[in-house]
Amino acid sequence: MSAFALTIFTGAFLLFQVQPLIGKYILPWFGGGPGVWTTCMLFFQVLLLGGYAYAHLLTRWFKPRTQVIVHLALLLVALALLPITPSESWKPHGPGHPVLLILGLLTVSLGLPYFVLSSTGPLMQQWFSQTDPGRSPYRLYALSNAASFLALVSYPFFFETHLTRTAQARGWGWGLAVFAVCCGFCGFKLLKSRGQASAENPAQPAALDKTGLHASLQNPGPSFMTRLLWLTLPACASILLLATTNKLCQEVAVIPFLWVLPLALYLLSFVITFDSPRWYARFPFALALGAALAALCWALANGQTAPLWLQLLIFCGGLFVCCMICHGELCRHKPEPARLTSFYLMIAAGGAAGSMLVALVAPLVFNDYYELHFGLLLCGLLFLISWFRDNPRMGRLDSDAPSSPLNPSAQVGSTQGHVAPIFQSGKWRQATAALGSAALVALGLSLWFQARKGSQATVSQSRNFYGVLTVQEYGKGDPKSHEYQLLHGRTLHGMQFTEPLLSLRRTTYYSEHGGAGLALRAFPAGSRRIGLVGLGIGTLTSYAQAGDYVRIYEIDPEVQRLAASRFTYLSDCLGRVETVLGDARLSLEAEPPQNFDVLALDAFSSDAIPVHLLTREAFAAYGRHLKTNGVIAIHITNRMLDLEPVVLQLARQFGYHSAIIPHATTKTATLPSLWILLSRSAETISSPDIQKASRPPRPDWEKVPLWTDDFSSLFQILRPPAPPEVKPDPADEYYKLAAKLYEERNHAGALAQYRLAIQSDPELPEALSNLAWLLATTPYDSLRNGVQAVQLAEKACVLTRYRVPAFVGALAASYAEAGRFDDAVLAVQKACDLAAKNGEQGLLSMNQQLMGLYRAHQPYHEASR
Repeated sequence: MSAFALTIFTGAFLLFQVQPLIGKYILPWFGGGPGVWTTCMLFFQVLLLGGYAYAHLLTRWFKPRTQVIVHLALLLVALALLPITPSESWKPHGPGHPVLLILGLLTVSLGLPYFVLSSTGPLMQQWFSQTDPGRSPYRLYALSNAASFLALVSYPFFFETHLTRTAQARGWGWGLAVFAVCCGFCGFKLLKSRGQASAENPAQPAALDKTGLHASLQNPGPSFMTRLLWLTLPACASILLLATTNKLCQEVAVIPFLWVLPLALYLLSFVITFDSPRWYARFPFALALGAALAALCWALANGQTAPLWLQLLIFCGGLFVCCMICHGELCRHKPEPARLTSFYLMIAAGGAAGSMLVALVAPLVFNDYYELHFGLLLCGLLFLISWFRDNPRMGRLDSDAPSSPLNPSAQVGSTQGHVAPIFQSGKWRQATAALGSAALVALGLSLWFQARKGSQATVSQSRNFYGVLTVQEYGKGDPKSHEYQLLHGRTLHGMQFTEPLLSLRRTTYYSEHGGAGLALRAFPAGSRRIGLVGLGIGTLTSYAQAGDYVRIYEIDPEVQRLAASRFTYLSDCLGRVETVLGDARLSLEAEPPQNFDVLALDAFSSDAIPVHLLTREAFAAYGRHLKTNGVIAIHITNRMLDLEPVVLQLARQFGYHSAIIPHATTKTATLPSLWILLSRSAETISSPDIQKASRPPRPDWEKVPLWTDDFSSLFQILRPPAPPEVKPDPADEYYKLAAKLYEERNHAGALAQYRLAIQSDPELPEALSNLAWLLATTPYDSLRNGVQAVQLAEKACVLTRYRVPAFVGALAASYAEAGRFDDAVLAVQKACDLAAKNGEQGLLSMNQQLMGLYRAHQPYHEASR
């Protein structure tokens, strides 16, 4: 058995080791999103089906000698086709749906080696059952899945972090050669055992017919329902695997490690259930399934409000329980070893069918990841069907195959058959049937209403190969706060106000004092050439002035459509804008030099980052398109990944001067950001504005090696979720000093500092409002200016959507100083309403007193010393 065990272990390890390896080659070419991995999984499942079909037909219709010759010949051809490195001629050119291109690439690069490896499990187990007819081969299937699990888990933790892609591909080729030798030895053992059997009993070939199959194949086969379960149970598990992966990657935490985690749990359930029948006890897992489905319904309904760790626990735990149910019930229906190739063939067919539903059908039918809902409901239904098919003893199947030492499934009841009499009664079965059916109906209704409900703010939702894009609307009843947001999964792609004055405001990560703003302001407007990698909603195009040229690289055509139809940054842009659809790096590599003053890389705020845009080869392409004094601005605000050392290593490799720009903000609708600016020109990076906003690198950045197309590791830069490190605006320092001077009754000094704060940040509402209050209420006649106070106060209220009672109160005081007492009364009444709503009693009392002054047409002035 050891020879077959070694062969199966090696084949399964190579089978799953090559999946992340080939993904590492092609993910960068197609955007690096979960859709690429889903398509790869479709290819692997379909080819696995082909391998199982090959094993079934080979062992069913050919003699052992022919089986060995054919299989070893295919192995030799597969070895001759090495290496598996895909040709760069398969890189996509321009936009389009890449599924067929990915499938074709994988077929040409990996098809035959993967096909031969995928047949290892059923073929070697069939050979083993012929060389050792008295032993069950099903534990070898558990060993196969254990090897697959080890290969999958070890890849991101060891192989990816220690070896280049080239070294991995070379090592995998040597592993295939070792596997071929092991297969040859197993084939020799098969032929030797057949020769011995014929010599010992030439008249009766040990219950084997001319093809080497057991005579039990002449017995009646499994029923139609059993075969249907062989197909639908693995299909359900496959649907849940890919649906959970999509859900995690799009809405929980989009990191490639989460592609490995669900697949590892999926394989682990195979290992446990097929190792021994005692690991799967139906009643405890029925309770676990109920708890898991309830938790999953809760997580689907609560969406982003649940903590990340809790969502990961629920989705991954729920997937594991559901896979244990599917594969546990599948194991209870497995046939005698003589029929194992047809059994495995149905398993592979189910897996392929599930992958097709998720990868091909779901994106055409659903506008969100509703295949997860379908998979959960199917899991509950199949469990009830399998349960109800049992006899009244609740633990033993009405097996289609006769009980024998070679058919453990026919004796599963021996591990669970001794149950209390109450569980054997007809009433108990009727009660459980009614309860299970009611629970299934409740599950279906819960999933239906959850899927139909969605977010009340959602006005548009679409899905394609690159994921789910959602447009949400907030503040519809208030023109000053009416806004639209674009989200990709749970990652914010941009936000814009609809009010004409506010619609030009730069929101989220693109403040004038952030890295992008500083880079763009370093060059004179009117003649700049600006490159943007990642469109979003086009916020950065608001910096372009007449005469500027903006060239945008965007891989997702749906993002372009929504940015142009739902938002106005592109249409309001004063410069000339052109959009290039397709992968940014491939487009830049194919274009002549663009001579960009600024090239902004804004594709890394999500955690499913396109790694190929941060490699040595990518930056060589960027440098070709940059002017001598040009700037590459890289946006690295990221919850899960610390990209700072990666960019700094690239800067050192190419001799770029760097500036790390953390930016904190107190402005409404603007988020903290972290940018790194790179330039060959020391003068550009050393400008006062950039140096004032920058901070030095962290001392440990050199620990992360240089990323290349051949080597990169996200594992080395993974970090717990945390807000980005930020550095306050200079405006904050002026603001704090002004507040201190005001407390000291130094109104002239406070006015000067507030003006400096506004000069540094013209949209700092606190400084605008406080300056307006001082200009309206200072006791010194020479300092008061009602007209200017009104302008400042109105701007502060617009920026804060008239929601801050102190700011509205300052506006009322400014109106009064300017002699607009009717406006002052209306404004102070609104301030009172807001203060009462917020529970700010002191502010409410003060504004109520001021209302009397304004109604008497008297402004409010503070008392002098």
